[in-house]
Amino acid sequence: MRLIDRMLQWIYFSRLFRSGQSKRDQKAPQQPGLDQAKLKVPMHLAVIMDGNGRWAQRRGLPRQAGHRQGSEKLQDLCRMCGNHGIKYLTVYAFSTENWNRPQDEVHTLMALFVEFFHRFDAQLAEEGIRVRFSGDINNLPEHIQKIIKKAEADSYNRQRMQLIIAINYGGRRELVQACQKLASKAAAGEISPDSIDEDLLSRHLYLPDVPDPDLIIRPSGEQRLSNFLIWQSAYSELWFSDVLWPDFSESDLQEALTAYTRRDRRYGGIKKS
Repeated sequence: MRLIDRMLQWIYFSRLFRSGQSKRDQKAPQQPGLDQAKLKVPMHLAVIMDGNGRWAQRRGLPRQAGHRQGSEKLQDLCRMCGNHGIKYLTVYAFSTENWNRPQDEVHTLMALFVEFFHRFDAQLAEEGIRVRFSGDINNLPEHIQKIIKKAEADSYNRQRMQLIIAINYGGRRELVQACQKLASKAAAGEISPDSIDEDLLSRHLYLPDVPDPDLIIRPSGEQRLSNFLIWQSAYSELWFSDVLWPDFSESDLQEALTAYTRRDRRYGGIKKS
């Protein structure tokens, strides 16, 4: 009976959450003093989807319920970003360190990954969203690799926005693997060690054609990057919020974009007079 009670409890809170979230999004208050038309929209937005487990625990639900709700929120975020004209959206879905979590939780996360594409691929296609992946893909389970290849091939010609899912991703591992590629080329005489510079290293990262993120959002109250895009984020603007990821709404995105618009990005220079 306990398992059945948990399932019924999750269904209740899921419906309650969706209803409450819909009302919250409808109100979506903007910060005063900045007109919607004057928002500066980043070309590339990156999001660390954090707080799923705490969201579930506060409601007396298993952590898996929080991950499921977080998956639903990703679909909402794609729609919101598309409406704002954002061209690249990178989300931190599963890190190289997440393998250290309990086995049942890892299994749930992988199952939700599969379910996401079964449920939302048609909608992603309708909205013109190309799907790409960043991470140590070759060390993922074979069935996950097959889904990744199919999702990338099926969505290749979509042009409205690119959704980049960082899975089995670690910024340090990405840099190590890039350096290994360069070292192999140098050892083979294909390049000179003296020719290695920032540009050449960047071209050996997972997705070298994708521009660096302009804005990185992390909900849940944590204020760190957690090994996410550590090379690419050198000049990214950071925005942190106490809201847990499953509760992230249009009003939160609006607040982040408003803060981003008010930032002065100087890239090491001085403010223009």
